Amino acid sequence: MANEDSPNPPAPDRARSEPPTGGRTPVEPTPAGSSDGQAVPTLDKKKSIILGIVGLAVIALIFVRVIPQIGSYSDALAALEGMTLGALVFIGVTVLIYLAVYGLPFMAATPGLPYWRSQQLNQAAFAISNGVPAGGAFGLGVQYAMLASYGVSPTVSTAAITAVGVWSIFITLGFPIFGAIAIEISGMSSRSYYGIALIGLAILIAMIVIFALIMRSESLARLMGRTVNRVLNPLLKRIHRPEIDLVPAVVKFRTDIVDLVKRRWAAITAAQVGVSLTQFFIFYAALRGIEGWSNAGTSILVAFGSFAVAQIGLMIPITPGGLGTVDAIMISLLTSMGVDPGVATAADLVWRAASFVPQITIGVLALISWSKTAARAIAERDAARRTAAG
Repeated sequence: MANEDSPNPPAPDRARSEPPTGGRTPVEPTPAGSSDGQAVPTLDKKKSIILGIVGLAVIALIFVRVIPQIGSYSDALAALEGMTLGALVFIGVTVLIYLAVYGLPFMAATPGLPYWRSQQLNQAAFAISNGVPAGGAFGLGVQYAMLASYGVSPTVSTAAITAVGVWSIFITLGFPIFGAIAIEISGMSSRSYYGIALIGLAILIAMIVIFALIMRSESLARLMGRTVNRVLNPLLKRIHRPEIDLVPAVVKFRTDIVDLVKRRWAAITAAQVGVSLTQFFIFYAALRGIEGWSNAGTSILVAFGSFAVAQIGLMIPITPGGLGTVDAIMISLLTSMGVDPGVATAADLVWRAASFVPQITIGVLALISWSKTAARAIAERDAARRTAAG
């Protein structure tokens, strides 16, 4: 999500000045952050280094101490040796489908943005956010810069980045609920997931209600901001922190994305659900490939339930992409429902390798490709703007 620091919200009709769905992307040659009141998030190097060290320590702890207590790496290696060439090919096909779908969210959230630019944008941001410890803020800044180089105005960039971020959180919180339902339907009930599903459900309902009220009207947005002020400021006083006023930020948040949400919510939802589902298909292909497709193995309901409930680990912002946290939860759930620990661990490792390594590689290539043309494109548009102004 995009965080705005400007104390003065934009005019209420500003977001509504954008073209309707299907129109051309508004072109504004000035890079994001240099005009229109849009502040590009900056990277706090000291905080990033500290968070990076903490993140790496947590990842090491989970993979070295926690996961071996759930599943054996040696058993996982033995399970991997039994995979057939056909199983590996099928995993490769699911990876290609996932990578293709990953380019859709920003295309859905940015009217007029071509698919390949959306793909380049999302893959590059993934490589930074998930390949660099505490790289989220830097990845956000790169998204603004890339959209600016494509000629997308700062207002539209903010709306798109915010909408994609909010919807990603909605899907992450919603998946555990559907995962719990899938496990119940399968008959392999495991009480260990109830608490996770209930936490996700409670947070999701609260977020959707608050989000809907903010989108409903500006007066309700102001009411939400004042309500948060009344709850938060007494706590800040106790820890000797200055009081804050979130009303302008909440109103600006609404102004930036309200029209986009009204026009494109279905497309954004479909794109984000598609990303999560195709990633699950990679995991299921890995799990069944290790078990052997010719053998009776884990049902798709149990596999989906374990995968979906484990997504709550993405909400723990210590490690990039839920690395380690999601894995530990997923392996634990699978083994609690009768999956061999070695098979569960092997499936998780294959899923991680198949979904992360190609994507980070493509993201790095996308970033290099973009950087070669971005400076020239922005310079040409700046020159054109000065000529027109002259």
